[in-house]
Amino acid sequence: MSDSEAISGHFRVDFMWGTATASYQIEGAHDADGKSPSVWDMFAHKEGAIVDGCNGDISCDSYHNYKDDIELIKQMKNTHYRFSLSWSRLLPTADSSAPNMAGVAYYNKLIDGLLANGIEPCVTLFHWDLPRCLHDKGGWQDDFIIEKFKEYAKFCFDHFGDRVKMWITINEPHVVAAFGYGSGIHAPGVQDPMSGCYQVSRTMLLGHAHAWRLYDSEYRAKQNGVISITLNSDWAEPANPANQEDKDAADFYLQCTLGWFAHPVYVDGDYPPKMKEAIARKSKEQGLEKSRLPTFTEEEKKIIKGTHDFFGLNHYTSRVCSPVTEETKAMVLHPDLEALVYPNEKWERAGSVWLFLVPWGLRKLLNFIANNYGNPKIIITENGCSTKHPHDNPGDVANLKDEQRCRYIKSYLNEALKAHLLDGVDLRGYFLWSLMDNFEWAEGYTERFGLHHVDFNDPKRKRTPRNSAKLYTKIIEENGFSAPPDVTDGTI
Repeated sequence: MSDSEAISGHFRVDFMWGTATASYQIEGAHDADGKSPSVWDMFAHKEGAIVDGCNGDISCDSYHNYKDDIELIKQMKNTHYRFSLSWSRLLPTADSSAPNMAGVAYYNKLIDGLLANGIEPCVTLFHWDLPRCLHDKGGWQDDFIIEKFKEYAKFCFDHFGDRVKMWITINEPHVVAAFGYGSGIHAPGVQDPMSGCYQVSRTMLLGHAHAWRLYDSEYRAKQNGVISITLNSDWAEPANPANQEDKDAADFYLQCTLGWFAHPVYVDGDYPPKMKEAIARKSKEQGLEKSRLPTFTEEEKKIIKGTHDFFGLNHYTSRVCSPVTEETKAMVLHPDLEALVYPNEKWERAGSVWLFLVPWGLRKLLNFIANNYGNPKIIITENGCSTKHPHDNPGDVANLKDEQRCRYIKSYLNEALKAHLLDGVDLRGYFLWSLMDNFEWAEGYTERFGLHHVDFNDPKRKRTPRNSAKLYTKIIEENGFSAPPDVTDGTI
C-alpha cells in the first residue's frame, strides 16, 4: 500500500469528536447585559480593518441562539464542543471581585445545556478577545497581565470547573503575537514586528503557565479535569527532501513557529535554541547590545516547563520550504525568519488565500510533534476548510453541497487515522472548525468554515446543515472508516 492510499480503521473507543467556535466570532450581543468592549470590538469598527467592513456585533447571535447551537451539535452526534469564554463578558472591568453575573449565567446555561444533551464542554479561556480595559493599561505587552490572566482563570475554575473537565488556556499565541502585535492585521492592531511580537510571547507563555500551575495545585484533585495550551502550525515540507539545506530551512521554520511556544512548554521552559541564536545574531547585526527576544529567568523556565496535559494542535494546511537567498529575502514572512515558505502551485486552494488542501501534511506534522515533544497525547483542536463568499451579501451562496470541504474532511481524517494506527501517534480527539459560519476575523464574512450555513441576512440567523455536517456524523458513527474512503470524491 502506498502512502497516498486511504485506509480503513477506527480511532480509540474513547476518541473525542467535536466542533469548535470562539466567543467573538459567534456570540454577538457585543454590549448586552453588562459586557464591556474587547480589543476585537474596538478593532472591527476601525475603518479598513475588516475586508468587508463588517464586525462581530451580532454575528451568529449565539448569545441568544445557544439552544439552537446545542441542537446542531447533538444532531451531528458530537461527543464534545469546544468554545471560548468572553473575558469582558464575565469580568467587564477585569476585576474578579466585580463579575457580570449575566455573563456567568449565560455560560452556565450553555454548559448545563451541553451536558444535558450528553456533550462534554471543552473551554478556552482566551481566544483573542482581550478586554479593552486591560489593553489600555498595556495588555499583553505589560507583565501585569500575567497576574490578571491568572485571576481570570481562577474565576473561571471557581464558577465552571465543577462541570468543565477540559480547559485550554490560550488559543494560538503565535497568531496573537505575529498578527496582533507584529503585522497589526489583527486586534489590537499593534505594528511592532521586531519587538512587540516577542514581548507578548513571553507574557502569554507565563500567563498560560501560571494558570496551569494554579489548576494543577488547587483544582485538579477536586475537579478532575485536564488543561493545556493550543498551538497552531502548518507543516513545512522541504522543497527537495533530499537536499539538506531545504531540510534545515523547513526545520528552522517549524522551530520558529510551532516551536516558539511548544519548546518552552514541552521541552525546557525556554525558546528553541535555533530561534534564540538567529534573533541574537540579527540583533547584533542591527547594532543592538542584546537580543530583541526577551529572556526567561531560571525560575520562570521552571514555571513554564511541563505545563501541559495534552498537546492541543490547530492545523489547516502545509507549505514548501527552502533557504533564503539574496533574491528571495524580500519575500520572507519576517526579517528574523531565515526560511522561505510558499505553497506548491499544484496544490488545490480552498476559499482562503493561504489554505491549500495538503492532507498528508497533517500526518507528517503529527509525527513531528510525537518525535520532538515527548510523544504527548495529541488533540486536534481545530482543522477545517473554507469557502469564499461575496463581499456585498453575507447571507448569499449557501453552498450546501460543499464538495471540497467534504473531500478535505475525509482526506485529513484519514491521514490522522494513519498517524494513529500506522505510526503510533497518541491521538485522542478531533475538533472540526467550525460548527457554523461566523465572523472570520480580518476577513469578516467573506470566508466560511461552517459545517452549517448561517444566513446573516436573517434576523434569526437561521442555521442550515451542509453535506459536510452529514459526512462528519457518518465518520463519527463509524469512529473512523469502516472501509477506505474515496478521498477524491466530495459526496457523502
